[in-house]
Amino acid sequence: MDNGIRSCADPQRLQQICDGLSAAKIDALLRQWLARLPHPYPAADRAAGYRYQLSIWQIELSLTQVLDRPVSGRMFFEQVIRENLDLGRPKQIQLIFDRSVTKATPGPFRTRVITDGVIPSLHIDYKGTRIKQYHKEGQALRTETTINNPRDFYIGKNLRNLPALRKIGLEANRRVLQVQRISQNVIVAEETLQQLQRPRQVNGQRVSALPLADPTVQALWNAVLLFELLPAGFSNRQLREPLAQLLGIQPGTLTQGRMSYHLRRLRLHGLIQRIPKTHRYRLTSLGLRTALFCTRVYRRVLQKGIGAILPQASPVPSSLRRSFEQVEQQIHVWIEQAKMAA
Repeated sequence: MDNGIRSCADPQRLQQICDGLSAAKIDALLRQWLARLPHPYPAADRAAGYRYQLSIWQIELSLTQVLDRPVSGRMFFEQVIRENLDLGRPKQIQLIFDRSVTKATPGPFRTRVITDGVIPSLHIDYKGTRIKQYHKEGQALRTETTINNPRDFYIGKNLRNLPALRKIGLEANRRVLQVQRISQNVIVAEETLQQLQRPRQVNGQRVSALPLADPTVQALWNAVLLFELLPAGFSNRQLREPLAQLLGIQPGTLTQGRMSYHLRRLRLHGLIQRIPKTHRYRLTSLGLRTALFCTRVYRRVLQKGIGAILPQASPVPSSLRRSFEQVEQQIHVWIEQAKMAA
């Protein structure tokens, strides 16, 4: 993965190799080059102990966490950005670097979100140190701490201070992840939503989808909610009449086979469960929450929202519709300017 490792046969051995990079190895490599390059110190001076000291001007330490479900990684990271815009504030930054921050501590302290093309990245500044976090190559969460001035941490620039700087940088990467918060598991939520929206296999049985905007699905969810408070649940026959009313059809047109199909859909999706030793059903916890949420979102958000933005839906303009019209107008302006440029 460019400058990161996506996978390897022996991760423990790889970690040992990475940990083996030491100040002594870096010094030995550079001394080989200094022996070949023109040198201001003659042999007598070098024999007397006069020689270059190697300095650390910048060090970058990174943590690359490869995701087992990369398709959800971008969605997860965008949620992380939205909910952690305060990481650069003094109260948060002192948790990341385990250092007290007072009014006398030089800044800046800030959080920035930078979009390079379509890939956003989260940037946190602390004195001359930068932490960058982004979704790397669509496969991993990458956290990088770049120390531009070791003296920000009261450590000298001599190469022998490499272990101390490495410890600070790697601990900062870990603490960023510990301090970050996210209010809901967007990956699990997306999986659950997609399972409802698409046909799938459950225990070897094919079950059809429950699309959110489908009128029959909305009627089903509204109908089963009517029986939530019944301790004995509901039967095929009891569900038929309210479902028919919600669909605007006669109850007689809903055959027992058609009702069994709907009940089977709800059961295999985990929204209802059969009461043991009966032909009655009750809502599961997932079913109750899904039915309540999806029916209200559809009625209060989707229906009202679509009505607010469509010019033919209502003669009374809304702030939402005006905003869409402004966006549409600016797109037309941009298209006309592009034509003139061409």
